[in-house]
Amino acid sequence: MANEAEKEAAARASLKYVRDGLIVGLGTGSTATIAIRYLGERVRDGLKIRGIPTSIASRDLAVQLGIPLTNFDAVQEIDVTIDGADEFDPALNLIKGGGGAMLREKIVASATKKLVIVTDSTKQVQLLGKFPVPVEVIGFAEALVAKKIAELGASVTQRKDAAGKPYVTDEGHHILDCRFGQIPDPAAMARKLSDTPGIVEHGLFVGMASVVLMAEAGDVAEFYPQ
Repeated sequence: MANEAEKEAAARASLKYVRDGLIVGLGTGSTATIAIRYLGERVRDGLKIRGIPTSIASRDLAVQLGIPLTNFDAVQEIDVTIDGADEFDPALNLIKGGGGAMLREKIVASATKKLVIVTDSTKQVQLLGKFPVPVEVIGFAEALVAKKIAELGASVTQRKDAAGKPYVTDEGHHILDCRFGQIPDPAAMARKLSDTPGIVEHGLFVGMASVVLMAEAGDVAEFYPQ
């Protein structure tokens, strides 16, 4: 329950970055979902925004809550995105993708002026890597990519859904969860993954976060890139 309270506190704190007229990226995952619900309350109270969701689940929730949506056909720049993370380090490098949406999340983040990350206190680490790095792959290359990532020193597991079948992303791909252990140079690892043919996207978000709002014991701390 303490964890849930922290998520709610961080999500609520993120609303200060949202005002009338903004294009708002809507993240995916447990804490981002809470933020979307709070935004829905603000919209019902008269806040005028347009959202760009990072997943089908977030889109469906936004529609349910009455949050007006747009897309990249209409706008190519987002004012602020509120999203979660599985880990963040002192430089605000992130591991994302526990919810399986890192492809759209990274696209939205890349188009965002201010990326606001909301987390509970369990997500803060000195070095990334306790959480596996999700890697989205096309089926044709999955076995080849798994071998290449293993050669980089990772233990590689295909993600399964609740029925025990391969997890399928919103774009129709599979995910490999890759345990590297501690990652002292996230930028170098991100480049190696991005340069591997067959990898659609990966969960290392390097130098993208503007601020992390981390809730702990009733307070919300703000972290900025070092």
